[in-house]
Amino acid sequence: MATTPNTKDMANAIRALSMDAVQQANSGHPGAPMGMADMAVALWGEHLRHNPTNPHWANRDRFILSNGHGSMLIYALLHLTGYKLPITELKNFRQLHSKTAGHPEFGITPGVETTTGPLGQGITNAVGFALAEKLLAQEFNRKVGDVDHTIVDHHTYVFMGDGCLMEGISHEAAALAGAWKLGKLIALYDDNGISIDGQVAPWFIDNTAQRFVAYGWNVVGPVDGHDAAAVSAAIAQAKAGTDSRPTLIISKTHIGKGSPNRANTSKAHGEPLGAEEIKLTRESIGWSHAPFVIPKEVYGDWDAKDKGKAAEAAWNDKFAAYKAAFPELAKEFVRRMKGDLPKKFVQTAVDTVIAAHQKGETVASRKASQLALESFTAALPEMLGGSADLTGSNLTNTKSTPNLRFDALTGDVVTNEAGQGGRHINYGVREFGMAAIMNGVALHGGYIPYGGTFLTFSDYSRNAIRMAALMKLRVVHVFTHDSIGLGEDGPTHQSIEHAASLRLIPNLDVWRPADTAETAVAWTVALQNKAKPTALLLSRQNIAYIAKGDSAVAPDASGLDAISKGAYVLAEPADAGLKKKAQAVIIATGSEVQLAIAAQKVLAERKIAVRVVSMPSTTTFDLQSAEYKSSVLPAGVPRVAVEMGSTSGWWKYGTAAVVGLDTYGESAPAPVLFKHFGFTPENVADTVQAALTRKA
Repeated sequence: MATTPNTKDMANAIRALSMDAVQQANSGHPGAPMGMADMAVALWGEHLRHNPTNPHWANRDRFILSNGHGSMLIYALLHLTGYKLPITELKNFRQLHSKTAGHPEFGITPGVETTTGPLGQGITNAVGFALAEKLLAQEFNRKVGDVDHTIVDHHTYVFMGDGCLMEGISHEAAALAGAWKLGKLIALYDDNGISIDGQVAPWFIDNTAQRFVAYGWNVVGPVDGHDAAAVSAAIAQAKAGTDSRPTLIISKTHIGKGSPNRANTSKAHGEPLGAEEIKLTRESIGWSHAPFVIPKEVYGDWDAKDKGKAAEAAWNDKFAAYKAAFPELAKEFVRRMKGDLPKKFVQTAVDTVIAAHQKGETVASRKASQLALESFTAALPEMLGGSADLTGSNLTNTKSTPNLRFDALTGDVVTNEAGQGGRHINYGVREFGMAAIMNGVALHGGYIPYGGTFLTFSDYSRNAIRMAALMKLRVVHVFTHDSIGLGEDGPTHQSIEHAASLRLIPNLDVWRPADTAETAVAWTVALQNKAKPTALLLSRQNIAYIAKGDSAVAPDASGLDAISKGAYVLAEPADAGLKKKAQAVIIATGSEVQLAIAAQKVLAERKIAVRVVSMPSTTTFDLQSAEYKSSVLPAGVPRVAVEMGSTSGWWKYGTAAVVGLDTYGESAPAPVLFKHFGFTPENVADTVQAALTRKA
């Protein structure tokens, strides 16, 4: 690629659309897209393999705008290259229900691969994209003699700025990308030296090049980010690399490029240029066209539809040959990329739940999770697990998921005698990075990622969990050591507010199962949740299995089938020896369900009849019909909730009292802590009796 008048006009089209859209919205960030415009010409005009007429083509290159505040860059690119993003949407930038939200949103705008804005997460998502590409290539690509059946072969490109590099998550992600030798990951760093507070030099003095070399990356540049030919050459150099290292291209740019008075200042970052400055900018860059007007010849230079159709058609021919040679593999690839579960999944789930019920094992729910995973990972090759340096505690590994390893010299996935690579990732102590990488893996397609850490460390992961919920991604978080039941490690590790906090995240399904059957059901629902992430909160201490009987009073709300509805009738007064109508309901989750059963027996001795409801998932139960809810929690019957954590979320169920914990824990053996904080059958029984006395 040579820098020509055409490439300058292509870049200026981005600048004009960006400053016009931000001005019309009276809100936004014009500086970044104006500064990165020439970089975009180099990548999108020369290297990016994509098809605007089919944004979901499986073997497309992925582009991620990690510095998502510069959203008008990607909106301009999508519009100019031929995606279904008409000029009316650009004129409607940042307005209600437009496809051009303030930051790029996955699932809203065609061609947007991930929602970006929280800085650092875009580059971390990209690591997940690149990892998924590498693993799928190892799993599905084949070579027979001289015939190369390569169907997975694409790059992941990222634009990012200073903010992404300052966020700690970028350190976690970049280190893993180097360790995993993700040679098809190419990041272009928009090095303009400006952030909201001004020149970054006083607070951001990292030697970025040396930092990435230390991670095991290939570093190119600095190059002139306004020389499209130079940037294109750098990208070509990165693509030609043979050592499987990811590449960072450092591009020196000027924020707000073209603006006579705003370029190289923080004022270009996050506010409109103003009518007068836009007029001066148009004169400065030689752009005489009215707002939102792009000449036909510039549209022609940008149009990628024919090139994209040809690229996809060539791949379709290749896939047809692959399908003829490997029909079952081709069928499996299509299923996996669509995100469909195999037909045998339902039977696998039924068998797993019934086996758990019949065995009735007394184990910690973290162990119950591993037991369920043994079944599911054997049946679902798309399950890709991991742990943030707590594998032996989270129990996320199974016989079907050996550790993922890469050859130190070639970077290839190390495989066993059957040609299978590992499916369990050692993320190291990188909870946030793990969570955001899993988002990228899910977005790419082909895998269902899950990863583990302690529940108290969900705080590290929280924003990535929120992003998964926002993007409606099937990602499973395995959070163990879910309460003061972990004992001697003390309050730093004992989760108090975390269950309640996670339940506040919209579209996040939260499960705290009470035994092996509930845990198997929780995993079943999580794997079926194609459009939402799941958090499984699991105990360190053993939990006795509780028989699942039928309720004569609420037959549809009891037994194994009812578990999947989030709450069900576990025990009626008759189960404790009282043949009378329930006078109260005890609601419990997780390890506290056995405490509720014990309290029911104490109350039965006092001639007080109690129903016990196990509520492993408040988020699932809240979605049930009013009729089902009332069958589980009948009107007019006092309710007492029991959970070793914050009481705040339980009052919405009309509880008369909550046996919970609104202070931090202590360091001591678990049985000592249970007694100290009142988690005993007698205290729960006394609380129920007191509630009944108040009602009377």
